[in-house]
Amino acid sequence: MGENQTIFSFKAVVFDLDGVVTKTALVHAAAWKAAFDEYLRLREKRDNEPFKEFTHQNDYLPYVDGKPRYQGVKSFLKSRGINIAFGQPSDAPDKETVCGIGNRKNLKFREVLRTKGVEVYSSTIAMIEKLKASGVKIGVASSSKNCKYIIESAKIEGLFETRVDGEVSAQLGLKGKPHGDIFVKAAQNLGARPDESIVVEDATSGVAAGKNGCFGLVLGIARENNQKELYDNGADVVVRDLKEITLEKIEEEFSKNKKGKL
Repeated sequence: MGENQTIFSFKAVVFDLDGVVTKTALVHAAAWKAAFDEYLRLREKRDNEPFKEFTHQNDYLPYVDGKPRYQGVKSFLKSRGINIAFGQPSDAPDKETVCGIGNRKNLKFREVLRTKGVEVYSSTIAMIEKLKASGVKIGVASSSKNCKYIIESAKIEGLFETRVDGEVSAQLGLKGKPHGDIFVKAAQNLGARPDESIVVEDATSGVAAGKNGCFGLVLGIARENNQKELYDNGADVVVRDLKEITLEKIEEEFSKNKKGKL
């Protein structure tokens, strides 16, 4: 460790991807809206059900944001009283199953990524680089099965020492958010206990996962002006962007949180 490196009392930081590292959260939201509105229009035309559009505030944030793809479909449909077969992950995107709708959303998401590319939050990248320079281990944990594709497209795969995403979760049988499994696994892969580690999240299901995983600090990013919801679901500290908080302040909050749990 070099002379200019700061020694922190936490060993690892696990970042969510969408909305924290990459500006893909809004792409996900738009893809979900397109997929769900198409399905709701089908039900209107076929079954004479009144059409009520899928909205960001009332539907995406409470039922879909941060959850594994098929779990998000189930959660939203349940909120509308719609019960259809789960199906198989191999279902065609036009099949009327939970998996079919989820696969349709994924096609729309990848199409936008191919045409528009992937942007990153420069403040998050800067913080990750400072943490790495100080010897802190860095991981990424995401519900998305597109995680590897996204970080490779953004050319940031070298920033992370472990990746626990939707693909890894399926292989290992990990439970999705709000369960803490993916963050706990990422910390373990980095050689750290959850209480020695920090989770950085922007979704209510994600901060709940950090809390449920018993992490030393859960740092929420309120990109949706949802500070209260993040605090209510388990965040210890909430900022609108990581440029608003220093590593020294994070260390202070981590140490204070740890003393409060003794």
